[in-house]
Amino acid sequence: MKKILLLVVVFTLFAYSDLAAQFSMSQGTRKLATTMTLIERMYVDQVDDEKLADDAIVAILKELDPHSSYLNADAVAEMNEPLEGNFDGIGISFNMMSDTLYVIETIADGPSERVGLLPGDRVIAVNDTAIAGVNMSTKDIMKRLRGPKGTKVKVSVARRGVSEPIVFQIIRDKIPIYSLDASYMVDQKTGYIRLSRFGATTVEEFRLALEKLKAQGMQDLILDLQSNGGGYLTAATELADEFLGKDKLVVYMEGTHQAKSSDVATEKGMFESGKLVILVDEGSASASEIVSGAVQDWDRGLIIGRRTFGKGLVQRQFPLPDGSMIRLTVARYYTPTGRCIQKPYVNGDQDSYNKDLIDRYNRGEMMNADSIHFPDSLKYKTLVNQRIVYGGGGIMPDYFVPMDTTEYTDYSGRVNAMGLTYRLALNQVDANRKGLLKKYPTIDKFKKEYVVSNDLLDDLVKMATESKIEFKEDQFDRSKDLLKRRIKSSMARDLYDMSSYFQLINDESVIFTKGLEIIRDDAQYYKLLKQK
Repeated sequence: MKKILLLVVVFTLFAYSDLAAQFSMSQGTRKLATTMTLIERMYVDQVDDEKLADDAIVAILKELDPHSSYLNADAVAEMNEPLEGNFDGIGISFNMMSDTLYVIETIADGPSERVGLLPGDRVIAVNDTAIAGVNMSTKDIMKRLRGPKGTKVKVSVARRGVSEPIVFQIIRDKIPIYSLDASYMVDQKTGYIRLSRFGATTVEEFRLALEKLKAQGMQDLILDLQSNGGGYLTAATELADEFLGKDKLVVYMEGTHQAKSSDVATEKGMFESGKLVILVDEGSASASEIVSGAVQDWDRGLIIGRRTFGKGLVQRQFPLPDGSMIRLTVARYYTPTGRCIQKPYVNGDQDSYNKDLIDRYNRGEMMNADSIHFPDSLKYKTLVNQRIVYGGGGIMPDYFVPMDTTEYTDYSGRVNAMGLTYRLALNQVDANRKGLLKKYPTIDKFKKEYVVSNDLLDDLVKMATESKIEFKEDQFDRSKDLLKRRIKSSMARDLYDMSSYFQLINDESVIFTKGLEIIRDDAQYYKLLKQK
């Protein structure tokens, strides 16, 4: 039966799409079609042919590379949404706290802001359906809040200081999904931009942020791509274009059945001069690696952090008639020097591929650059300064920064995993928002003057104990400063914006700290950039 299931997929792909017109049907494909017909017409019991086809597609694609995949219609919509740059809804950022939807912020000039929803409001009902205290999933709540542009939704909220629920009639609208998490001036010369993904609006967001930073005196830039898992290729190539001169190769793609194609920089970019540092880690993948690889190969800037994920397989999307989709790997990405971005893998061995980051940690790669060994065959030279760089999967940084575990303990890890620092911060801001904003009207003043009290830490310990996290004094003492920074940064996010969060959380980032040190030190920066 397993073989039969595996056979169905190719027939489904070829028989129900225009691909059949592009390719001649092989003997194997005809066998698949025959098998499907036999099952439908001759099998002893009634079968769900759609489920049969879905199972078959999933099974056969698992025997290929780790990134070829099948998505049903719902999964396709869910996948595209964060990349397309918008969705229809009411325009709030929220968090679930104690079975209640807590409004963190309203999208500027969005539907909720226009009717008067405020940060700190608790949504208790949507269209007369209670959503607070009923253990409703976040997904189900979002289904109720979202809907086509122009449609109305009734939202009831509880607001601190108001005895009765407030009811709002909100007209849904297009809501932007931003790729840019943060942008701010680190010092008088250095700007910072963090991107979480590469979507349809990424480059536009980047350009606007860059213009604002330049207006504030920015000369040098730290681009943070840590944990950025990628997205659209066009967004990556257009972003790289902002750093590279005209006609410089950004990336090329090549596969057995796909001829070599390439993307090159075009018109003059917005940041082709000035020092550039890109921050990466093991969570930086795909589009992040394309940008990092191009910048490194052309000696345009420095890559600081840890070896990137190594996702360099090109997927082409083949839509099926029911709205589902096959994402099939058709080529590999290569940096301008010819380095293959994709790390090694074994067809059909998804488990080993998924465990690669754990394996890197276990063999010491996250802690010590000396644990990473490359054969001479993987040595390449950059295109301007002839520096040695390495292939073999992912982008190896110009300066390695080990993972910092100094303040980390099992206790702090469990507290963080349970979201307790964030919950405590929300509670604190919710109870004291007006007073806090009056005392700390700007993020700069909050950063310099606000101190997380020991009483607040005691509240955190109490919350942890109630969550069945055993108190360990030695671990708590070791992690105390870390926990304080996380509480304070979460409070900043709720009081001001996401950029404020990163202004504080970056203080605990060893990669950011090293990147800032290098970009401020001309001698160190140019030595690394020209070192052979």
